Amino acid sequence: MPTSFPQIVNMGCRLNLAEGETIRALLTGRDTIVVNSCAVTNEAVKQTRQAIRRARRERPDAELVVTGCAAQIDPASFAAMPEVNRVIGNAEKLTYSAWTADAPVLVQDIMAVRETAPHLAASFSTHARAFVEVQNGCDHRCTFCAIPYGRGNSRSVPAGAVIERIAALAENHAEIVLTGVDLTSYGPDLPGAPSLGQLVERILTHVPRLRRLRLSSLDGIEIDDRLFALLTQETRLQPQVHLSLQAGDDLVLKRMKRRHSRADSVGLVQRLKAARPEIAIGADLIAGFPTETDAMFANTLALLDDCEIVHAHIFPYSPRAATPAARMPQVAPALVKARAARLREAAETRRSRWLQSLIGSAQQILVERPGDRGHAGNFAEVRLAPVQVGDIVTVTIKAVEDGRLIA
Repeated sequence: MPTSFPQIVNMGCRLNLAEGETIRALLTGRDTIVVNSCAVTNEAVKQTRQAIRRARRERPDAELVVTGCAAQIDPASFAAMPEVNRVIGNAEKLTYSAWTADAPVLVQDIMAVRETAPHLAASFSTHARAFVEVQNGCDHRCTFCAIPYGRGNSRSVPAGAVIERIAALAENHAEIVLTGVDLTSYGPDLPGAPSLGQLVERILTHVPRLRRLRLSSLDGIEIDDRLFALLTQETRLQPQVHLSLQAGDDLVLKRMKRRHSRADSVGLVQRLKAARPEIAIGADLIAGFPTETDAMFANTLALLDDCEIVHAHIFPYSPRAATPAARMPQVAPALVKARAARLREAAETRRSRWLQSLIGSAQQILVERPGDRGHAGNFAEVRLAPVQVGDIVTVTIKAVEDGRLIA
């Protein structure tokens, strides 16, 4: 195996995964390791540091560069790590000039960045699906979240550039995933202020070759009538909706500075399921937010059933420096950990029941590497007899094993 090749270690979100492919294209032939960091929780930052040390042990002679949100927020601490050669910011990492420069730290003010683009990745050679960034940054300031300081303010990619990139990717990828930091805020900064729904309509109209389109995390309060209609009526848009819910208690949501109520979340899911029953609901939920009482936690726990959540991402609350929530009265760490464990256990129970309900059903599967697995439209993982990677096949579900459907 050649020693001169770029290795991209993507931490965290799908947006990092999409940007990682751009970085890979920029570094062709380089003996470089890039750790594309995450800062969503303190644990994510810890895992980033572990990944850096592990990468250095595995390839002691390679150049090691750290980028991503954790590096953007705190470049000095990563530059001080003996394993690290360079630190590059979130805006710079997508430019060729940053990777040919010599500066040990190249991180600009992310809040000054006003534009974003679909970048350079012409294919996702290691993935059956491709990820396309259509939005970056966030204008909201949830009290627990440090990500705006890693990503900057919200900015959108013009529809024409998105469509051009998707049309090229659709030649080799049956499924495209639209990604962003705050995907449903797409468009207000562009001429004519198009919405995410309008962007999706244009993609489906102008890229007829595209067989499956999927959306990453959505803020439910921003799902307008146009986007709702697409989610529930357009068959090429996959029947999976992942919602940024965070909590199921109104006072906690208020203290988080979220813009929705518990009733908003439950009502949206009821409408989605009534219009398209096969839609699978995913959600991000935080356990142990500051001031959370047992009763408040019980409301979040109950949200798993009330919103029929089958793809749950559970996060124990993690106080991020300089965020308002870090200054609020904290829940004891042991209790935070216990509540997160209870949420995960309840989420897994509900997911298991859902998977069992799919036995006997026919599912369309996008086949992923190495050819004996894939995901259905509802994003349930399926094991099947080996077939061509990248194909879409229809299978009948026969059983459930270790949290996966068996065809």
